[in-house]
Amino acid sequence: MIEEELLNRFTKKPKVMVGKPTIKGTYLTVEYILNLLAHGATITEVLEEYEGLVEADILACLLFASRSLESTSFIPLAGEIA
Repeated sequence: MIEEELLNRFTKKPKVMVGKPTIKGTYLTVEYILNLLAHGATITEVLEEYEGLVEADILACLLFASRSLESTSFIPLAGEIA
């Protein structure tokens, strides 16, 4: 699946989930799905928990996060040596 198709899996409406990007047809935000994955949930577990989601939805969330960070510069976290 090409990147554009993945990114078209989202919708963003000001009155739905405070305007955060959500997976089309759901109230699941990109942020929520990424948080599940960050806390150890597997893609399979997320798909089993939320009927109607498909693997492409999860991959789209990861791509969205990656794209969101492309032009971001970072500063070292406390205690890190540059």
